[in-house]
Amino acid sequence: MRRCNLIFVILVFLFVGAFQDGTGKSWGAQHSGQQTVPKGVVITDNRELDFFQFKVTLLEIGANACIPCRKMQPIIKEIAELFPNDVQVVFYDVWKDPTPANKYGVRLIPTQVFLDKNGQEFFNHIGFFPKEEILKVLEKKGVK
Repeated sequence: MRRCNLIFVILVFLFVGAFQDGTGKSWGAQHSGQQTVPKGVVITDNRELDFFQFKVTLLEIGANACIPCRKMQPIIKEIAELFPNDVQVVFYDVWKDPTPANKYGVRLIPTQVFLDKNGQEFFNHIGFFPKEEILKVLEKKGVK
């Protein structure tokens, strides 16, 4: 019984340590106030989006502290940089404002929602979405 308790305590320390960065602050506490969304990506405060100016609007619905969402950030940044005139890339942090997630029926993050020029959803994907697959979706809407 004692050995089992020792193993449990060690596992708890390892788990807690995985979320600290050496300063004693947990990863979420240190980074929750920082803006980690890549440059070139619109961070919205629920203002109206300009759909008509772009062929496609890509909504990245996630959270700054979500690890799979953070893995998507370089990809969405690259998409924003590759197609600045054709694709509007927007990031919503659902932990700060759940309204967009509710609007698009998001149950898991990250979720990518693709909207056409009229603001109508034509595709969505749940989870990590590789760049090559995003490019295929964009190509179907005339983005090259």
